[in-house]
Amino acid sequence: MPVNENDPRVKRTRQLLMQSFIELLEQKKNIYSISVQDITNRATVNRATFYAHFEDKYAFLECWMRGKFQRKLKESLPDFSISDITSLRTLILTVFVFLAHNRQYMIPANSQFEPLLEIAMQKELYQILFKWLSEDSNTSASQEIVETTALVISWGILGSAVQWSRNPQNRTVEAMVRDVLVVVAAGLAPVMGG
Repeated sequence: MPVNENDPRVKRTRQLLMQSFIELLEQKKNIYSISVQDITNRATVNRATFYAHFEDKYAFLECWMRGKFQRKLKESLPDFSISDITSLRTLILTVFVFLAHNRQYMIPANSQFEPLLEIAMQKELYQILFKWLSEDSNTSASQEIVETTALVISWGILGSAVQWSRNPQNRTVEAMVRDVLVVVAAGLAPVMGG
């Protein structure tokens, strides 16, 4: 039976599990070597409690990564919304900086978890873009076009940031963000009536 994520007890338990994981990560520096048993032992809960909240370790890690990205977005875009080209630039910059920052902590043993980080980020980007486009798009754009635009733009921003973060010395983050913004703005024009 699914848990009610709005229940304060559920929030506390998830927070306890996340905090235990973060403490273990600070000690071991290796996501791969941290087991569900390690997390539950540290949190002083049983494994059944863990599995009542998360399907498996991968679902837990995706939730943890998504939460990290959400906190970073909240710092940059306090209301998680885009209102103009400046806030769109801020969103793109946040993605680039977040990926670059996290890549420096990715040791080879953790590389298998990179796709989880990327998927978690893409989901957040998609939701932010979809909300903005749904609220601000011209009335002639169909729901399907708005969804597709949010999907393509979210993957475009993320893909550009992933590629750049693998070899950031080739171009400055400012140059990359500027160029991605130009392409993204062009991609948004049909939906935004530009």
